[in-house]
Amino acid sequence: MGSEQTHLVDMLAALDSSIRDCLTILDKHGVSAVLIVDDDSRLVGMVGERNIRKALVDGATPDDSVRDLVGRPVTTATPSQGRAEVLDMMHALNVGEVPIVDGGGRVVGVHVEDDIVGAQPLENWAVVMAGGRGTRLAPLTDDVPKPMLPVAGRPILERIVLHLVGSGIRRIFMSVNYLGDLIVQYFGDGSKYCCSIDYLWEKEDQPLGTGGALGLLDEVAERPTSPLLLMNGDLITGFSVQAMLDAHAEQGVVATIATSEYHHQVPFGVLEVDEQRLVRIVEKPTTCWPVNAGIYVLDPQLPPRVPRGELFPITRLFDDCLDRGERVGLWPLQDHWQDIGRPNELAQARGQL
Repeated sequence: MGSEQTHLVDMLAALDSSIRDCLTILDKHGVSAVLIVDDDSRLVGMVGERNIRKALVDGATPDDSVRDLVGRPVTTATPSQGRAEVLDMMHALNVGEVPIVDGGGRVVGVHVEDDIVGAQPLENWAVVMAGGRGTRLAPLTDDVPKPMLPVAGRPILERIVLHLVGSGIRRIFMSVNYLGDLIVQYFGDGSKYCCSIDYLWEKEDQPLGTGGALGLLDEVAERPTSPLLLMNGDLITGFSVQAMLDAHAEQGVVATIATSEYHHQVPFGVLEVDEQRLVRIVEKPTTCWPVNAGIYVLDPQLPPRVPRGELFPITRLFDDCLDRGERVGLWPLQDHWQDIGRPNELAQARGQL
């Protein structure tokens, strides 16, 4: 099932719908339950295939209403919940569909096994940097690429793909190098995730850094026409893709850098002085700085500026923008964010600390 083929309205029924109507939805879309909504698209309940079969065995006719067969959904999701989390919940509860319900109780989408019905596809592409060796996580990364290390039962990279697709991204490029074949074997062309995945192959003896793979884009695709999302492949985060794209457009910048906050506590009492006289003592103060979160939005004219086939930190691209007098925006992350670069960070993401 794909959102390009299935519209949300096709999976909804009203309280006065007949058993025949609901059976048609079940058969056409290969689902196990039909969502029942009122005139304002607010969720009333669900009618499962099993309940319909039992009703027919008990003497109901296909033209009877399903009103008396409606039950409460096992669970629902909010629009902000990550797809990986919802899929894990679906598997744990053994349900095939989870309605997405907004704050007003309206159904705005449906999670099914291989798609989110009702999600609005975006024109934007995403590039995920997944070619790093992850030497600081050895020996865990001796035989597994760092982005493929599992967290809560899924590789980090799969969580990213699910999040991007759940946010409307339908075309993804992955830069691969170290043990890249394992990544390609796992994700294939992306069809099982309801997206298209292409691979930007770095040479094994010539890593390209955090931005160099952008120089390979024109080898596998035409030039993008919408802002491009670029992110590291070792992040655990549920950031709002749409909110970041909106902020990028509203600020009128050529690039936007997502920021997280780094807090550092000074382990001593700090003395504030004025001409060698004590003003006050601040005991173990904490200082906070915005730091680069490894997630970016780039206008389409920026990737062609990246040289092909050479080590290129993404920060060089932003320095070039500033040298040209172009504005670079910052977007503070409001959601959980965890970089997985060290053993303690992986253990924290796995809930082991």
